Amino acid sequence: MQPDRHDPPSLTATAQVEAESPWFDGHFPGDPILPGIAQLEMVLRLIAQESGGRRLASLTRVKFKKAVRPGMALDLFATPAGQPNGYSFRISSGGEEVCLGTMVFAGTEENH
Repeated sequence: MQPDRHDPPSLTATAQVEAESPWFDGHFPGDPILPGIAQLEMVLRLIAQESGGRRLASLTRVKFKKAVRPGMALDLFATPAGQPNGYSFRISSGGEEVCLGTMVFAGTEENH
């Protein structure tokens, strides 16, 4: 059975936060943490693969709950939200929530 084009599937991915990542440069010397924008970029890339690269329209209810340190393994999850072109997302590490929120993407030209 093929998924309905208007009902995208749930998405998952894993990521290893490498200590050599340029995201850690200057954030913070001696106590590096992965910036929130880098976490959001990971989720954006995951969803963009499924959504055909549509433009991000909004972020809502974003919460950063745990610092991400070099070497941590992250699990990314995104599921269709209750609005058109929307996804609820969650990042976890070791079973603990790291970040969560909602991303809404611009509709296709057919929807305008």
